Amino acid sequence: MDAGAVLRDAAERAISHLAGLDDRPVHASATLVELRDALRLPLPDGPVDAATVVAHLADAAGGGIVGTMSPRYFGFVIGGSHPAALAADWLVSAWDQNAGLYVGGPSVGVMEEVAADWLTDLLGLPANTSVGFVTGCQMAHFTALAAARHQVLAEVGWDVEERGLTGAPRVRIVVGEHRHVTVDRALRYLGFGTANIEVVAADGAARMDADELDRLLGTGPAGPTIVCAQVGEVNTGAIDPVADISRVAHNHGAWVHVDGAFGLWAAASPTLRSLVVGLEEADSWATDAHKWLNVPYDSGLAFCAHPDAHRAAMAASAAYLERDEHSPREQMDWNPEFSRRARGVPIYAALRSLGRAGVADLVDGSCRHAQRFADRLGAEPDVTVLNDVVLNQVLVAFETGVPTEEVVRRVQADGTCWLSGTTWQGRPAMRISVCNWQTTSADVDRSVAAIMKAAQPTKR
Repeated sequence: MDAGAVLRDAAERAISHLAGLDDRPVHASATLVELRDALRLPLPDGPVDAATVVAHLADAAGGGIVGTMSPRYFGFVIGGSHPAALAADWLVSAWDQNAGLYVGGPSVGVMEEVAADWLTDLLGLPANTSVGFVTGCQMAHFTALAAARHQVLAEVGWDVEERGLTGAPRVRIVVGEHRHVTVDRALRYLGFGTANIEVVAADGAARMDADELDRLLGTGPAGPTIVCAQVGEVNTGAIDPVADISRVAHNHGAWVHVDGAFGLWAAASPTLRSLVVGLEEADSWATDAHKWLNVPYDSGLAFCAHPDAHRAAMAASAAYLERDEHSPREQMDWNPEFSRRARGVPIYAALRSLGRAGVADLVDGSCRHAQRFADRLGAEPDVTVLNDVVLNQVLVAFETGVPTEEVVRRVQADGTCWLSGTTWQGRPAMRISVCNWQTTSADVDRSVAAIMKAAQPTKR
């Protein structure tokens, strides 16, 4: 087998895919039946030439590949991949290092260590903040909230890692009305149960009410408490008043965790930083670098202002894992995994390639494009923008004679751009999420034209 030839063919196919994004429909063109017919083959009894496998895989899968790297993909707050990060990710696969332990890949361990320092500085988090590189924001929540669970129970004399939750003091879990479902899911994983969640009302813009939080914490039972705030509500982009929430929560002895899946990156922009004032006063934060840093998937980040609690919740040891106080940083001490890919390397590459100004420009540009969407669509008759465009999210409703859900479906089928539908305050809405480094004003205008064409009643 000529491994070099197989890899070169795969690289050429990947480059060709990227080069054709502007011309091809953003949606997947193949049906489920077609994809199953093409890919559901019998497991071969013997080896198949690698070149044949890769060629078939690329050809058969092509129709089912969504153009998420396209500058006109506006669904689900999915970013593209910056060239430096993508190339670095290819190297990660070629190097095949086990990034769970320093000895499994010293270079990638150091890159994660450096990237962690860069990130905490860029986002304005406390200097001693610990960082765990995880799969996505779901596991970032799990990791950070595990640290929170450790800390609040340790403060009342309960070792949850040793004794578990059976018989433990009750931990109050307080969340905002519009928190993301991944927060609830992480709380389930950690054994808290969604029935035990206490919900704080939000204002009309989907922001947690800090006064209501104060009232709730003051009237409920005292004891271990975790409060979950949010910067970047998934529909509107709304930002909770984190400074006020942290002040109130800390006055009641609570831990504050911030869901910043995409909104945390506002802290990297001098223009937007005032929106997240007080962010550094929280105790833990979760985000996804795949979203606004535009690195490939598998790039969640868990930050914790209490490294001892973070490490206590995550670390493990075994006789064959030899280390002492002089050992380098072990990556597995800060996330729930042992063996894993070196997901910090693309982050390192993206940050070095973009620099502070580049990250700020990426975030600011996305917000400008979102505002352009709102301005252009809002100027059309019978089209309503439902939210204040705080960051990169735009909600739109149509009364043009075509139901909003149908407008979304038509736009998705057209292929000029791709966006999703949602429900906001009981009303169907189109949700536009802008977070790709390649998106331009021309892409916005082209997409607006496609949207308005889809919103027009069909002539009979």
